[in-house]
Amino acid sequence: MLKTRYLLALTLILMSVACTNTKKSEKADSNKDMETAKYYSDEMFLFVGTYTSEGGSEGIYLYRMNIESGVVDSVRMIEANNPSYLVISKDEKHLYAVSESGENSTVSAFSFDNSTGAMSHINTQSTDGADPCYIEIDKLGNNVLTANYSGGSISMFSVRDDGGVSSVNSVINFEGSGQDESRQASPHLHSVRFSPDGRFLFATDLGTDKIYRFKSLESVFEGQPLVIQSDITEIDVPAGMGPRHFDFHPSNKYMYLLGELSGEVVVYDYNDGDLSEKQTIVSDSLGARGAADIHVSPDGNFVYASNRLKGDGISIFSINKDDGMLTKVGYQDTGLHPRNFVITPNGSFLLVACRDDNKIQIFSIDKTTGLLSDTGKDIRLSKPVCLKFASAQ
Repeated sequence: MLKTRYLLALTLILMSVACTNTKKSEKADSNKDMETAKYYSDEMFLFVGTYTSEGGSEGIYLYRMNIESGVVDSVRMIEANNPSYLVISKDEKHLYAVSESGENSTVSAFSFDNSTGAMSHINTQSTDGADPCYIEIDKLGNNVLTANYSGGSISMFSVRDDGGVSSVNSVINFEGSGQDESRQASPHLHSVRFSPDGRFLFATDLGTDKIYRFKSLESVFEGQPLVIQSDITEIDVPAGMGPRHFDFHPSNKYMYLLGELSGEVVVYDYNDGDLSEKQTIVSDSLGARGAADIHVSPDGNFVYASNRLKGDGISIFSINKDDGMLTKVGYQDTGLHPRNFVITPNGSFLLVACRDDNKIQIFSIDKTTGLLSDTGKDIRLSKPVCLKFASAQ
C-alpha cells in the first residue's frame, strides 16, 4: 500500500513538472513569436540616392533596416543617372527621382513593391530646368514638382494612372539676385515642399533670399498645374542667408529654415500659410557657407541641422515646448560632406549621407538629451546624397 501511494505521488509530481515545463515552453515560443513579429513590424526600406557621374555608384540603392536594432541589410539597386534627390508617393507604391545633369536633367518614375522591395522603371521626362536638386509630390499623389537649382525654376508634372510622370505641364521661372555676387547672381531654387495640410506650396530661393508661397488648387483637371505663378507671395529672409531646406514642427505651429550661406536657422511661427519670424540662431559657427539639411525629431523635441566644408557635422537644438524657440545643446562630428540626413520614424536613429567619405553613418539618438552616438554600423556606398524611408510589409 505504501509503495502504491509513493508511486502515485511521484506520478503526480512528474505530471506537474511536465505541465509547468510545457507552459514555460509555450510561453517562450509565444515570446519568440512576439519578438519575431515585432522585428518585422519595425523594419523599413531605406532608399539611397547617389551621384553616379564619377563612376562609383550606378543609381538608386535599396536597403532594409530594423529601426529598433539599427541592423541594415542590402536589398538591391536600380540604375539611374545622378539620382540626387528622391520622393516616395504617399501610398508608397512609387518612387520619383531627379537626374541632376545640367540642361539635360530629367525626372524618373519607378514602381515599388514594399513587400518584396522590387523596383522597376516606368518612364523618364525632361524637367525643362537645369540641375533639379529637390523633388516633391502632392498629398493625393497626383502631381510631382522639382526645384531646379541652376534653372532657377519649379517644374510640374502630372502623375499618370500607371504611376509614371507626364511631360512638363508648367514651369515657373523666377528672377532676381542677392547680395553675394558669386553665389547669388541669379535665382537658385533649392527646395519645394507642401505645408503639412497640403494647402500651400513653399519654395526656397537661395539666389534671391526669398521664400515663395503658392496656394495649392483644390480641383485640378488633367494637365492643369497644381499651382500658378500669378498666385505667389514673396517672403523675404535675412539678406545673405541663402535659404536651402526647411522643416515643420509636428504640431504644425512652427517652421524651421536653414540658410546655406549664413549657416543660421530661422524660426517662424506658422499659421494657415503665414510665417512670422521670431528667432535666428547659428548652426554653422565656422562660417563655412555650406549648411545643408534640417529636420525636426518625430517627437518634436529637437532640431538637427547639417553643416559641410568645415568642421563637418550635425548641430543639435532643443525646442522650447511652449514657443518653439531653439537652444543649441550639442554638435556631432560626421564624415565629410553631410549633404542629407534622415531620422527613423521612431526617433531612435539618425542616418547621415556623407558624400565625400562614401558612407552612410548611423547614429543612435538619446531621446532625453537629443545627443547622438555613432553606432559604427556604417553603410559603405559611393557618393550617397539622399536618404528616404518607406514601410516594409
